[in-house]
Amino acid sequence: MKQIKKQFGKWSMVLAGATVVIAGCTASKQETAQQPAQEQPASKVLSLTAAGATFPYPLYSKWFADYQKENGVQINYQAVGSGAGIKQIKNKTVDFGASDAPVDDEELKTMPGKLLQLPTVAGAVVVAYNLPQLKSPLKLDGAVLADIFLGKITKWNDPRIAALNSGVSLPAVPIVVGHRSDGSGTSFIFTSYLSAVSSDWDKKVGTGKSVSWPTGIGGKGNAGVAGVLKSSPGAIGYVELAYAHQNNLPVVTLKNKAGKFVEPSVEATTAAIDASAAAIEADVRAPIINADGEKSYPIAGLTYLLVYEETGNTDKAAALREFLNWSMENGQTMAQDLDYAPLPESIKTVNRQIIETIQ
Repeated sequence: MKQIKKQFGKWSMVLAGATVVIAGCTASKQETAQQPAQEQPASKVLSLTAAGATFPYPLYSKWFADYQKENGVQINYQAVGSGAGIKQIKNKTVDFGASDAPVDDEELKTMPGKLLQLPTVAGAVVVAYNLPQLKSPLKLDGAVLADIFLGKITKWNDPRIAALNSGVSLPAVPIVVGHRSDGSGTSFIFTSYLSAVSSDWDKKVGTGKSVSWPTGIGGKGNAGVAGVLKSSPGAIGYVELAYAHQNNLPVVTLKNKAGKFVEPSVEATTAAIDASAAAIEADVRAPIINADGEKSYPIAGLTYLLVYEETGNTDKAAALREFLNWSMENGQTMAQDLDYAPLPESIKTVNRQIIETIQ
């Protein structure tokens, strides 16, 4: 695997799980002595609030900033994790939520209204590590990765890791596992993959936004896990691809379902979407992890915006429709530069039909 290099000028905001406030601007009417009878009230700034996933935060930050510049709409987004985002939309404390884990049928029944789920982009959950003494790229497969996170493989020079990295000198140092401490859609994608490739993981831990981790150190948000990795020699953990690039972390080349070792990339994530497109068109919640195809990266996932069909506010409903349609057009053109895979036209068409039902 070649060293990933990026120009960090793409990022205009720090990738932290903090609140982003995109300021709006007001338009005012000019009053003149010649037009007293035509005076109109000053227009109000329309404001939308949102909260949720840190996984798409680098991209959403740019979306909200650019949309405000183009349309004068203020969007306040709190990158607090998918679990908190789902909770806030359930409590109706935000206008829309964001989650990398789609809301399942059982949880949908607990919502106070009909909840719509729109995939926005896809991203790769990468396995990053801190082994400065390793001079060659690291290769892993799903079974070995699951046993590392189960705490069954505890040293970097374990024979099973060595077998996948022939000719590479692996250090005899302890493995430090890093994972999310908060309710996380990134964890949902990662644990979905581990459950798919390891029956032992599936039985002992399972899939979820929050799980009982057998071992390791927790960090809040993708940024928190990146911090654990940077500060802990011998560490391994999972973050969204953009966070690995931002923090200059080396990433694992992972063996996919077809038996090929694949580097995480936009192209490999797109291959996973394409292999899963028919299932997504039938149900936008369909997973894209462990997808078929020699070029597919195996730990890929869609991220979603969550909004009620009935908003109770006609102005906000119109604003949500306009923004979401914008995200399917202008927003998609920004995805690749920030390490996300844009949606194919077929899935955008499904989204547009969903968007039109918002009222």
